[in-house]
Amino acid sequence: MTGAGPSQPADSRQQALLQRGFTALGRGDTETAGLCCQQALEHQPDLVPAHFLVGLVALEARDRRTAFSAFQSVVKLERDHAAAWAQLARLYMSEGQVNLADAALRETRRIQPDDPIVLDLIATTLSLMGEHGAAQAFFARANTRQPGHPPFMLNLANNLVYHGDTDRADSIFRDIIRLQPDSPQAHWALASSAKARDENHIEIMQTLLERHRNNPRARAFYLYAIGKEREDLQQWDAAFTAFSAGAAARRATVDYDEVAEEAMFNALAELYTPAWLAEQKPGNPDPSPIFVLGQPRTGTTLVERIISSHSEVHSAGELQQFGLALRRLANYQDPRRFSAELFHSTQELDPRQVGNLYLQTSSRMRGSTPRFVDKLPQNYLLIPLILAALPNAKIVHLVRNPMDACFASFKQLFADAYLHSYEQGEMARHHVRYRRLMALWRERFPGRIFDICYEDTARALEPNARALLEYLQLPWENACLAFHQQNSAVTTASAVQVREPAHTRSIGRWQRYRQQLAPMQRVLEAAGIPLAE
Repeated sequence: MTGAGPSQPADSRQQALLQRGFTALGRGDTETAGLCCQQALEHQPDLVPAHFLVGLVALEARDRRTAFSAFQSVVKLERDHAAAWAQLARLYMSEGQVNLADAALRETRRIQPDDPIVLDLIATTLSLMGEHGAAQAFFARANTRQPGHPPFMLNLANNLVYHGDTDRADSIFRDIIRLQPDSPQAHWALASSAKARDENHIEIMQTLLERHRNNPRARAFYLYAIGKEREDLQQWDAAFTAFSAGAAARRATVDYDEVAEEAMFNALAELYTPAWLAEQKPGNPDPSPIFVLGQPRTGTTLVERIISSHSEVHSAGELQQFGLALRRLANYQDPRRFSAELFHSTQELDPRQVGNLYLQTSSRMRGSTPRFVDKLPQNYLLIPLILAALPNAKIVHLVRNPMDACFASFKQLFADAYLHSYEQGEMARHHVRYRRLMALWRERFPGRIFDICYEDTARALEPNARALLEYLQLPWENACLAFHQQNSAVTTASAVQVREPAHTRSIGRWQRYRQQLAPMQRVLEAAGIPLAE
């Protein structure tokens, strides 16, 4: 690879090679695309489009290191390559390197791109930063530059859902479906954002489902969407049949290693003791972080919205920054987000460095208020490390009936997290491990974790909200009871539900499926988990 400076244009042979490579990548043939890059660069090492194609192939292959290297080569050779800067911004952000991501975005603003692909990438990165208003403007510009392009339309519509503008979002989802009738993700998004009133959409999706007998990813989208609409119509047996089939389809596409998860929980129990915490150097004393954590679909978004309705608190969303700070300081390269190896490698880290890096990399998302909420449910794994790194942070843990909690995850199609949630036994065994770990943290670190019950809060909002704010040392504000009137974005599966007041409709919902959920119930009962909480 050459240094900075203009590269030479590709000759006709190189152009043909690159065209073949981009075409191959478009149909998912990364091997052919990679060979085309290699041949082009052997002939002309400073060929910018070839380096860019290397980066795209690496992204497709989930080879982040090569992708970083390739896009960095592109901007060295051609500083005004907006697409490469946009790709780097997204990569930096996904690694928690917010300052570098922001610097890359500044380069794109300097160049002022009008390529809709670049505009969409910038918007995606801004969304990861929690800047959903700015992201919406870029998503809208991408759609203006290339109208009628379903991927751009889908991103804009999802952003509108996060902002509570479900009417406009639904209109766009329907437009996508008109342009691309067999669009599994658009059908699923439409089903998720609005309550079904009849079976018309279900019948359309069932017909489309038959086309995808050998495509489990597409089947998962359609089946979860059908299940959701069947449940809207109170067709409980049919809903469960769809959820179960959707979970099986999704399970076929993910690599969940339960043995490795067991090893991770065992390592946490072994390593993070009161003696370990007592031996740590002082962490960062900043009192601003509030961690809301637990299992997904247990009310974490409800509680986060109650807290962030307070004038002194900003919602930073589901930040990956604490876990990423651990990875960076421990130089941990394993692609798995959490593992036994990660926790062994983080035992000797300087807590103040961890706290400093977390606060530094989350500064763009934490707003200008004195306090902020980090609502990443999986942070429950990191509680001892949080206590060491940020000793004045507050930790709020959601408690929910175990069967409702497990079923709520089982019937939710997640993006790339919670891989244990697509099979009843795996879901229940994970929940047992989680419950035992939380019991251990409470025993080892008494008084450091505030448990709040989802059911109690939904039934009696004000007394539970008052107790919560008292723990957080925040003065009472009536706005905390009107959390559903917030205009800020909600980037979780609860984006639609939290636009309405607290309700009890989800309490005990698993009982409608008691017979079908017997495998899950047996695992929990065998572990001594009380089901009547």
